Amino acid sequence: MDNDIISMRDMGKIFEITDAMGIDREHISVPLEKEDPGSINLTTNGEVEICVPLSIDMEEWSHEIRNRLEALGFEYNSE
Repeated sequence: MDNDIISMRDMGKIFEITDAMGIDREHISVPLEKEDPGSINLTTNGEVEICVPLSIDMEEWSHEIRNRLEALGFEYNSE
């Protein structure tokens, strides 16, 4: 498997974070190819687009996912 393509482990980590923030999986878009520096944006139709970086390990970048989603106004569910 190529290192420049997201893995099931990568998607699992993304969903672990977005699920905890109450973001519907139907409203998440993740391109298959990793691309530096990585990004998280809201599209014009309200979808969360997450581009996974190529040169940063997902465990390390998962903190950045949470921080960037919080900066976009999402919060962790307190349940």
